[in-house]
Amino acid sequence: MYETKTIREKIKLFTIIMLPILITQVGMYLMNFFDTVMSGQAGAEDLAGVAIGSSLWVPIFTGINGILLAITPIIAHLTGAKANDDVPRKVQQAIYLAIALAVAIVLLGIIVLKPILNLMDLESEVRNIAFYYLVAVSTGIIPLFIFNTLRCFIDALGQTRISMFIILISLPINILFNYIFIFGKFGVPAFGGIGSGIATALTYWLVCIITIAVIYKVRPLRNYRIFSNWVKPAFSEWWEQLKIGIPIGFAIFFETSIFSAVTLLMSVYSTNTIAAHQAAMNFASLLYMIPLSVGMALTIAVGFEVGARRLNDAKTYGLIGISGGLFIAIFNGIILFIFDDAVARLYNGDPAVIELTKQFIYFAIFYQLADAFGAPIQGALRGYKDVNMTLVIALVSYWFIGLPTGWILANYTSLEPFGYWVGIIVGLSSGAIALLFRLLQLQKKYN
Repeated sequence: MYETKTIREKIKLFTIIMLPILITQVGMYLMNFFDTVMSGQAGAEDLAGVAIGSSLWVPIFTGINGILLAITPIIAHLTGAKANDDVPRKVQQAIYLAIALAVAIVLLGIIVLKPILNLMDLESEVRNIAFYYLVAVSTGIIPLFIFNTLRCFIDALGQTRISMFIILISLPINILFNYIFIFGKFGVPAFGGIGSGIATALTYWLVCIITIAVIYKVRPLRNYRIFSNWVKPAFSEWWEQLKIGIPIGFAIFFETSIFSAVTLLMSVYSTNTIAAHQAAMNFASLLYMIPLSVGMALTIAVGFEVGARRLNDAKTYGLIGISGGLFIAIFNGIILFIFDDAVARLYNGDPAVIELTKQFIYFAIFYQLADAFGAPIQGALRGYKDVNMTLVIALVSYWFIGLPTGWILANYTSLEPFGYWVGIIVGLSSGAIALLFRLLQLQKKYN
């Protein structure tokens, strides 16, 4: 990151930061995308099992990852204020915290995973695939959380291309692992959907090892000497990150968990309906990586300018990001409308599943419009370290407005499973509007 003077310079720098983040996010999500697509080719039960497993894992992962994301504005503020000597200590404490959170999640899973799956009205084969998929994924949680912490450090310095290259190297290896473990190649048994969990865990370990090696060897990252002169774990340092990270994590959890809750509520419908819902949601979520990347870039840019007390520049970056989000929302809607049939056929060859998937995609067009608008605003607010109100907005709009609306429409109208998607649209739209008012209020306060 560096200081810019004109809007043109800001757009150029923002693009330089954002595009590698986008490629990185798309690459990371493509791992889940190929897990789902390749599992679907193994059978509808495998697709449904991975869908249920992902619905339990993704909100937990994204919520905890929100806590880890707090290191981005912390480092951005330090570098903006030219306090680089404090960076290694902050990153080391963040690594300790990431390991502690990973261990806590694994222990929690040991206790609650089977009881949760047993409460769901699932076919026995689907339940079995979901359980062992999650067991396999759990073996890679610790390296995943360490990687995400280190990636936040890299990105906060504006070195987003490094994260991009790491993921681009890892993605084809993940696809190869999927091919081997899902379909049983090179003498390995065919695990079906469970194999995608094994492949994912192996990839997490690989990505973590590569990232550590890059930080240790590549300039300017090695100049910070992150892995030298280790300090002891300090709960006071953890608390500084948790004060910012917990609201971020819960806000993200409330958003992502509504999608998982909808998938779990749909367990009363047929396996084909679950598979079609997951297919449409999976591809729409892939498109969501674009506005999410804009939001992550805004956190870096706005945090850097706020740390340097250049508040007008921070506001300008916010306007650039939100304008980009609006353009992206329109572009994503066109993609979904034009290629609905092609997208549906990516996931499954069953005509009934394809037709159901296309119907869900039409609803996805509208829900991603609100999501693409709200994500950049959330990123800008994180740059200001304004996270508590975002938490409240997420809770109210998604769980008090969106999910009840969807449940009523699904159970008391002819929309049935599609009613849940209407509820998602209502919740996301309410959240996006509230976030915009919060950002405007915050900018007025700073001025």
